[in-house]
Amino acid sequence: MWTTKATTARVDPSERTFDERVCDVLVIGAGGAGMRAAIGAFDKGAKTLIVCKTLLGKAHTVMAEGGIAAALGDVDPEDSWEVHFSDTIVEGQHIGNWHMAEIFAKEAIDRVYELEQYGALFDRTKEGKISQRAFGAHTYRRLCHIGDRTGLELIRTLEDQVVKRGIPFMDEVAITGILKDGKGGRASAALGIDIKSGKLILFRFKAVILATGGFGRIYEVTSNSYESTGDGIALAYKAGAELADMEMIQFHPTGMIYPAGVRGLLVTEGVRGDGGILTNALGERFMSKYDAKRMELSARDVVARAIYSEITAGRGTKNGAVYLDISHKGADYIKQRLPSMYYQFLEFAGVDITKQKMEVAPTVHYQMGGVKVDPESCRTSVNGIYAAGEVASGLHGANRLGGNSLSDILVFGRRAGEAAAAEAAGVGLPEYGKRELDQEITRVLSPFAVKDGANPFHLKEEIAKNMWAHVGIVRNEKDLKAGLEELGRIREEASKVMAVGDRAYNQSWLDSLQVRDMILDCEVVIRSALERKESRGAHTRSDYPGKDDKGLVNIITVERGGKMEHEIVPVPKMPPNLQALIKEE
Repeated sequence: MWTTKATTARVDPSERTFDERVCDVLVIGAGGAGMRAAIGAFDKGAKTLIVCKTLLGKAHTVMAEGGIAAALGDVDPEDSWEVHFSDTIVEGQHIGNWHMAEIFAKEAIDRVYELEQYGALFDRTKEGKISQRAFGAHTYRRLCHIGDRTGLELIRTLEDQVVKRGIPFMDEVAITGILKDGKGGRASAALGIDIKSGKLILFRFKAVILATGGFGRIYEVTSNSYESTGDGIALAYKAGAELADMEMIQFHPTGMIYPAGVRGLLVTEGVRGDGGILTNALGERFMSKYDAKRMELSARDVVARAIYSEITAGRGTKNGAVYLDISHKGADYIKQRLPSMYYQFLEFAGVDITKQKMEVAPTVHYQMGGVKVDPESCRTSVNGIYAAGEVASGLHGANRLGGNSLSDILVFGRRAGEAAAAEAAGVGLPEYGKRELDQEITRVLSPFAVKDGANPFHLKEEIAKNMWAHVGIVRNEKDLKAGLEELGRIREEASKVMAVGDRAYNQSWLDSLQVRDMILDCEVVIRSALERKESRGAHTRSDYPGKDDKGLVNIITVERGGKMEHEIVPVPKMPPNLQALIKEE
């Protein structure tokens, strides 16, 4: 098993040498999508290597707490993949990839049973079946769960399988760029930084899978982990891959509001799925005004806008929130079904949710847009590059259903791994551009050459504040353009960003590189939001408040000749047999 050992030897900031690692399939990211992709590739005979910038098992997947969506029918026998497919398309506001949704709804069932065979310990019904809870906008109770720690159980189970197979991994390695062969434009290598030593590593491969998760940290208030800085989006874009629907960002309705240190921390939808009630500061159960039928279990974009509307109308709490109350369900029920939420509020906020109300407000949670992929193989528009999980677009359209993310990473993580392994078996190890590598090394080391430059940590804070202020739940052209102008100012400062100290465990160096990628991610989001002149799903514009009949399009972003270009493409027409499954009120 490959590992990199920590060293006390100082690496000179100008040192350009690098170690080299060779594999068939390189998996970047070790969350649920990355580990399932690695298992898929390894089981197909590919020499597979996982790299991740934190520790194996420490991934944002653990923050998906409420459950895995799959139409098992264990609690509601009427459920089926067809209904799950319909729910996914409808709540995605019809701009999701229909074939991706079809594959997903069919295969999610087997992936849950497979996870159970791997050793996942799901909660059970009295009959011994997998327990399933209700979630917003799902027609039936569909969320397979382990209390409110489902993501953690998924990560634990997949990590066990990775270790059992002896799949090599290198943690605390940050990938900075993907290189091509210089001939057919095939991805052939990636440059990385061994965070522990500060040394550079060149990874050569036949295929690479991006499983890097999302970019929630570009926002000031987010449920995302510290590492969710959008590395994969930037890697793909700079390598020439197409992105799609980057304006679609999900604001989870319920994040913690205080204390300040945990503002935005996720309050799982499982609270509402298990009977939690939303009220404003006046004591009104306000969801009846926004979705009288589904109430608290309406789609996430609807509930988030409802909470936002109550707060901006002056009906919020003094902390700028609304109340979420599940105390009526009783202490035993809450501690059994929602143990993490119980301890989270008790320890961080001093609130006993078995007796008291929670204060909650929307928080950035998930990106529906991402790298454009083929539904069957997860191949991107660049030869040799695959993508799976939150970094990839297509499945969720304009709004993701709660619980679909965990089954997404299992279904398409597996498909990406197997497809990458199949491609690797048919090609030789490609060369990489020596000049391109030299340029990337120069770029990566450049922050050390800056004296009296900008502080990257402060720039990351400015980026997050800018996005929260100008690209929030409700948008308009004036704010978006103001955000773009402010981003230009931040970019100018970032051109002089500075890293200080030695290269080993140097956060200022990593932040210096992340700042540039985060600025790129923000620009794609803002420009895509300006292109979509309508309100659809998670993308709400006050200056274009209605849906446009011409809005059934995907907004594609790609770099051409050093310029960011957008193409508006009609959503492919769904075949009649699938169209007949769509049930929309």
